[in-house]
Amino acid sequence: MSNKYVHDMTEGSEVSLLIKFSLPMLIGNVFQQFYNIIDSVVVGRFIGANALAAVGATGSLNFLFFSICAGLSVGIGIIISQYFGAKKESHVKRAIANSIYVIGAAAIIMSLLAVIFARAILVFLKTPPEIIDDATAFLRIVSGGMIAVAAYNAISAILRALGDSKTPLIFLIISCGINVILDLIFVLKFGLGVAGTGCATVISQGSAALGCIIFALLKNPYFKLKAEHLKVNRTIIVKCIKIGIPVAAQSSMIAVSLVALQSVVNGYGKVAVAAFTSTGRVEQLIQQPFNSLGAAVSTFAGQNMGAGKLERVKNGYHKSIIIIAAFSFTAFLAAQFGGRAIMELFVKDNAVISLGANGIRITSCLYFPLGMIYITRGLLNGTGDAFYAMLNGFIEVVGRVGFSSALVFVPAFGVWGIWLTTGLTWLITSTASVIRYKQGKWKNKSLVIHG
Repeated sequence: MSNKYVHDMTEGSEVSLLIKFSLPMLIGNVFQQFYNIIDSVVVGRFIGANALAAVGATGSLNFLFFSICAGLSVGIGIIISQYFGAKKESHVKRAIANSIYVIGAAAIIMSLLAVIFARAILVFLKTPPEIIDDATAFLRIVSGGMIAVAAYNAISAILRALGDSKTPLIFLIISCGINVILDLIFVLKFGLGVAGTGCATVISQGSAALGCIIFALLKNPYFKLKAEHLKVNRTIIVKCIKIGIPVAAQSSMIAVSLVALQSVVNGYGKVAVAAFTSTGRVEQLIQQPFNSLGAAVSTFAGQNMGAGKLERVKNGYHKSIIIIAAFSFTAFLAAQFGGRAIMELFVKDNAVISLGANGIRITSCLYFPLGMIYITRGLLNGTGDAFYAMLNGFIEVVGRVGFSSALVFVPAFGVWGIWLTTGLTWLITSTASVIRYKQGKWKNKSLVIHG
C-alpha cells in the first residue's frame, strides 16, 4: 500500500534509512525530555529546592507506571512492523485495532492503582516528610493522565512501525509548546506550585495524543479500518501479549530497580535527591540519540525480519555501533568539561550543583555501554526475542539493587555509590545484551510467515 506516511525499510541503504528514521525521533525525544527539564527549571527556580526534590521523588514511580503502557506499545510496534514487512495488510489493520484494546485496558488499570496508592508508596520509599505532600499531589495528577500518555505512545508506535517517525514529532513539538506556556501560567500567574507543573504536563501530553489520533485516522491508509478489522482477534491479542508483556515487564523491572535506587537516594536527604533528580534529567537528554537509534533499529529489524532478510538486519546493527561510538565520546567530553555549567541550568544551590556535576562525570565514563544497550535491545525486540526482554530487565534489577546496596554503604564511596551504581549497571546489562545477540537465537523468533 503506497502512501507518503508509510515507509518500507526492507530496501535501500541501511545507514541512510536508520539515520532518516532516527533523526525525527531524536528531535521528538529531545522535546519529550523538555517536558521534564522545563518542569525542573520552573520548579527549582520559581518554587524552590524542596519542590524540585518532590518532583524528583516521584520520577522512578512515574517511570514504573508508564513503562507498562510504553512496553506494551513497543510490543505492538514489533508485531505491526513484522506484518508490514511481510506485506500482510489485513493483519496490520487487525493488529492496530486489537492492540488499542490491550493498551487502553492496561492504561486505565495502572492509572487507578497509581492514584489510589500514591501516598502509601511514597511513604514506603522513605520520601522525606517535608516533600511528601507535594510529591503525592504531583504523582496523582500525572498518573491520572496516564491514558493520554498511553494513547500517544500506542499511536506513535504504530506509525513508526509503518516507517513514519515524523508525524509523532510534529504533535510532540506542538504539545511541548503548550507545556511551556501552561507551566509558566500555572506556576507564576496562578501560584499552583508543583500541582501546576503536573497539570501542565498532563494537558500537553493529552494534546499530543489527540493530534496523533486525528491525523492517523485521516491520513494513514492502515487506519482505514472496516468492521472485520475491529473484531476481537484472539490470535493477535495473544501475540500482542506474548511480545508486549515481556517488553513491558522489562521496562517495569528496570523501573523497579530505579525505585529501589531512589529509596537509597532519599536516605541521603533533600540535597542528594535534588542532585540525583537533576543529573537524571541530564542523562535522559544525553540518552536520546541512543534511544532514537535503538527505536530505528527495532523498526528496521522488525520489517526486515518479517521479510526474511536476516543479513540485512545484521548489517544495520553493525553500522549502528559506529554511530553509537561517535556520540558516546562526544557526550563524555561534554559531561567532563561542562558538568557544572549544565547543573547550573537547574538549580542555584551550590551544594546540589557540586554533587550533581561530579555525578555526571562519573556516569559519562560508561556512555558507550549505555548506547549498546539501546541498539542491541532494539534489534532483539524488533526480531521478537521476547524472552531476552525479561532477562534484560532482571539483570538491571540485580545490578541496581546489588550495586546500590553495596556501594553506598562502603565508606570510600558513600553518596558517590549512587552514580557508580548507574554506570556499573549499564556495563553488565550491555554485556548481557551483546552476548544474547551473538548467540543468534533471535534469528528464529519471527512472528509471521515470510513473504
